[in-house]
Order: sequence, then C-alpha cells, then structure tokens
Amino acid sequence: MGHVTLKDVAARAGVSYQTVSKVLNNRAQVTEETRNRIWQAVRELNYRPNVSARNLRKQASNLIGYAWHYMPDEFMQNPVLDGFVHSAANAAEAHGFHLLTFVADGGPPRPDVYHELFSRNQVAGFLLADTVGDDPRVEMLLDEDIPFVTFGRANDEWDFCWVDVDGQYGLRMVVEHLLQQGHRRIGFITWPEGSQSGAFREAGYRQALESCGLEPDPQWIVRGEHSAELGRRGVRRLLELPRERRPTAIACVSDLVAIGALGAAAQAGLEVGEEIAITGFDDIPLVQYTQPPLTSVRQPIDAVGERVVDMLLKQIQGEVIDRKGVLLQPELIVRASS
Repeated sequence: MGHVTLKDVAARAGVSYQTVSKVLNNRAQVTEETRNRIWQAVRELNYRPNVSARNLRKQASNLIGYAWHYMPDEFMQNPVLDGFVHSAANAAEAHGFHLLTFVADGGPPRPDVYHELFSRNQVAGFLLADTVGDDPRVEMLLDEDIPFVTFGRANDEWDFCWVDVDGQYGLRMVVEHLLQQGHRRIGFITWPEGSQSGAFREAGYRQALESCGLEPDPQWIVRGEHSAELGRRGVRRLLELPRERRPTAIACVSDLVAIGALGAAAQAGLEVGEEIAITGFDDIPLVQYTQPPLTSVRQPIDAVGERVVDMLLKQIQGEVIDRKGVLLQPELIVRASS
C-alpha cells in the first residue's frame, strides 16, 4: 500500500497517531490491550519508522530550515515576517544554531521540499510561517516525526507546537476603539476566505460589533489578495455605497492594506481622522510617518521568534514540552488616523 505512515497505523489500531508515536518510542502510558493492538497494526501494515528522522536528533546538526517568501510586486516586503526571522535567527544563534533559508515563491512550498531537506541531513528541524488550514506541510512533518514549530495555527485537532498572536483579540480592540469614537458603520478590508489569520481577525471584528447589538452589513466587508491595491480598491467600493450605509470608519487587516486605503481616502477628498477613520494591523515602522499617522495593532514579534526557537530546540534535544500552543496578546497603538 505504498508508504505507510503513523496515521495509517493509528487508523488501523483505532487510536490517535500521537498515541502510536509514544508507544513506539516507549513514552506512552496505555493499557496492555491498546499497546498490543498498536503493535498488531504495525505488523499488519509492515510499518517502518522514519529512521533518518530519529538519527538526525542524535547528530550535531545546527541548521534550522525556514522557507523565505519573496514579494516582488509590492513596494515593500513583509516587515512582520522580516522581524520574525531576525528574532528567530538571534535566538537560534544564542544556542549555536543558524537558519537555513530556502525560497518559496508562489505560495507555501510543497511538503516534499521539507522532506528532502531533512532526509539529506541538511537541517535538524523547521520553522514554518504563513500556515493555512489543514496545512499539508504540518501534516507531513507530523506523519514523519520531524521536529518543527509554526508561527500560526493550522488545525485545532492536530497535536503540534505553534506560537501565534491573537488576531481576534487585536481586531476586537480596534473595533471597540472605533465604537468608542462614535462610529457605528465600520467597514473591514481583509484577505480572501480561507486565510486562517484573516478568519481570526474577522471574528474579532464581528464579535466587537455584535457585542454592541450591531450586525455587520455584508457590503461593509471587502476581500482580496494582500496588497496596497486591495486597500485602494476597498475604500473606493465602500465609498460607492449609499450615504446612509457608507462606513464612517474602516478597519484594515494589515498596515500594507491600510496604506492603500489612506491614499484612496485622500484622493476622494476625505480628511482621514476627521471625516473617516482608518486603522491597520501589524504596526510596521512606516505607519508612524503616514499622513496622518496610522492607528495599528502591534504584534510581539520578538517574543514570537524567541518562543518558536525555544520550542523547536526542546524537540530536537528530546525534552518534554508542557505547553504546545502559545497565544500571545497584541497591543493597540492609537494615532491620528482614528
């Protein structure tokens, strides 16, 4: 039946793949009946564990793999991920490790790229960013028992190490701030459906409105690929709504989107901060110098980089990780745009 994975064994034995992994590594406290059932499934499926993965943990490899995403079509790169990589690299080097980056243009790299790098003994584990729901990279790394930690979540039912910033809380703070300024029609310019980070931020947007008894108008939400152009297009579309339905404030899913929104509002002759409020998310350095300075949500990126490296090194060194999911709180930075 081709390559047999831990999940195949788990399905045959009727247990989780985490339980199978622990039994095979003599780390599980299960009943004798369960243990026997797992080993019976191993024999029936002729399962062979990933020996290279286990051997690598015993070697002195000091490289950590990270896929680098290039954005050639925008006037700026991704300062959030740049900051994440800088923090992670510093944290890794403090422990004698270094990042090995590989290019991933056109979306997340295929799982086989990760498998190939690890099977060649080039890296001891991976850091992942830009995760998506049911991320195939995460699934493969779990199946192959390869050490990794993600910046972002993928599937609440999967047992793996991740660190994330609470985007739902961040957007809730933004909308609550706008409500306090007297706004009741609040638009949201965001990423396409299917984006995990976008979904969490949208949930915060909706939660804040609904807590005040306000139902978001579907036409207040504009979606598109991450770019300043999305912000420009989103503002134009929202301003085309009838005056009685037109938002008086617009929350943007990122600072890059918000910068485009600021430009479109100015082109429409609106004074941002007085006639319309606009906010961003990420608090990149540039937004202090926009006109007007942009209200945004600051992510604790340095802490993210440090935590993911700490969790990965514990995996590589075979240490127990008590808390596999870490959700960090962002901070609202209010400026003149709102």
